[in-house]
Amino acid sequence: MTTAEERMKILDMIREGKISSDEGARLLQALQQGAKRAENQNKGREPRWLRIRVMDVRANKAKVNVSLPMSLVDVGIKLGARFIPADQDSEFTEVLEAIRRGQMGKVFEYEDRAEGEKVEVWVE
Repeated sequence: MTTAEERMKILDMIREGKISSDEGARLLQALQQGAKRAENQNKGREPRWLRIRVMDVRANKAKVNVSLPMSLVDVGIKLGARFIPADQDSEFTEVLEAIRRGQMGKVFEYEDRAEGEKVEVWVE
């Protein structure tokens, strides 16, 4: 499904006169069709693993390489959500949303050049 935020942006553009109501209707329909397409692509392929890798960029060597079953990830998200600061960066929420949507493949990548570390998160 499309997010409420995406739909609200389109409705705001209509209200502000940036697009016509017909154009808005077409955009809303395209969002819905795109969501259905993504849902059909992932059908039958339930994500099973969350893989997290922290690389030492300088040595080109994995410091951490963890694979967690998605059933544990679901529980961990519910428990950990209580400890996320209210002013937390949106990257964390984007990763959680990707996991909940069932997005497959790499969902997050971050490189800290000062520390020489790279973090990657996949859903498989």
